[in-house]
Amino acid sequence: MAQAPIASGTNASQTLSYNFKLLSHNTLDGFGGVGEGMGMQKTKDGRRIMWLGHEAAPKNFTGVDVTDPLKPKVIIQTELPHHKMRSNSLEVCGDRLYVAHQIRGDRGMTPAGFDIWDISTPEKPVKISHFDASGPHSLGVHCVWCVDNEYVHMSSGAPDFEPRNPNDHQIYRIIDVRNPSKPVEAGRWWFPGQSVKDKEPPLKRHPKFDNGYRPHNTQWYPQRPDRAYLGYLDGGIVILDIKDKSNPKLVTNYNYSPPMNGFTHTAMPLFSKDLLIVTDECTQDDGKDWPKMTWVVNMADETNLVPISTFPLPPAEIFTKRGGRYGSHNLYENYPMDVAWRSDEIILATFFNGGLRVYDVKNPYQPQEVAYYVPGAPALSPKGSVQINDVYVDDRNLVYTVDRFTGGLYILEMNI
Repeated sequence: MAQAPIASGTNASQTLSYNFKLLSHNTLDGFGGVGEGMGMQKTKDGRRIMWLGHEAAPKNFTGVDVTDPLKPKVIIQTELPHHKMRSNSLEVCGDRLYVAHQIRGDRGMTPAGFDIWDISTPEKPVKISHFDASGPHSLGVHCVWCVDNEYVHMSSGAPDFEPRNPNDHQIYRIIDVRNPSKPVEAGRWWFPGQSVKDKEPPLKRHPKFDNGYRPHNTQWYPQRPDRAYLGYLDGGIVILDIKDKSNPKLVTNYNYSPPMNGFTHTAMPLFSKDLLIVTDECTQDDGKDWPKMTWVVNMADETNLVPISTFPLPPAEIFTKRGGRYGSHNLYENYPMDVAWRSDEIILATFFNGGLRVYDVKNPYQPQEVAYYVPGAPALSPKGSVQINDVYVDDRNLVYTVDRFTGGLYILEMNI
């Protein structure tokens, strides 16, 4: 498979593409800002509905009929109860939709937690229940993961959790949703030293970038039901033993910040290869927190993780000047669903103004970039560039990616 040519356009309005074909683009009725929430439903009548969580108010979530990828159609948009919150993350499992709610105002505000929706009739979603995660030190739920309709794994505040440092306000929580009308906590874990009640010493802080010790993506896969894989921001990579969900135990922690600049976002296992693909999210504009990398980590011995390579990137001196953020962010996370595509060799990753990029890791010591798609700046983008935020691939090998602010949904055909 050929190495992709370097995409080095200096004009943020210029579309850069290699081994991708744009099939369609939908700005979601003018509310094109999408967070890190993407999930696909296959309805009983055979339609494909892409559900999207919004980065900011006023919209909560949007359902888009993508049965015909050439003609995506918005079928439902819902509203948030107030403008100081967002639904950054969501998951779809069967006919259930799980939507995270995080406060963008003062701690202690409500609603803060996650909602469970019945989407068996997509045009008329019905809320089943709300799990409350509000509290005096909580901003609610940032990220949810549910692939079995039994347990939600999430990064969340809690009514009874007080961090030692205000940046450390999220912990890992496991919520039992087998009775969706009455979700209850099954277990929780936090980094030793994170709570005011901990006996461990205060946690080490980066001298320049204090992003906090808290989980971001919290992934669980049926291939290893006794493990959870967490990106723990300035705490690095965390693998937990959750065989007893009421008492998660640390298996390993690999932390490389400092000297790196922190904000470990995702630690995605490739089980057939004994690898983790790990992203460190860029959170500042114009390269101020560069470098933010995507790592390939050997986990053959999960108690002794070893980084072996990083994904190649186009020149930072160009992309850090295109506007907004440039650096690693999200991965397509190999969802174990009937409507989802999976691969342990081809990795899709998002890089904000660096767009969507695809890597071949057959040789994990030398990952090769094999495709990319960088849309031109969407109309009215506050950053003057695209900010590609998340990506999903369905079982038809169609690729869906979204912009953080105004661009909405792009549907692509990948030719590799």
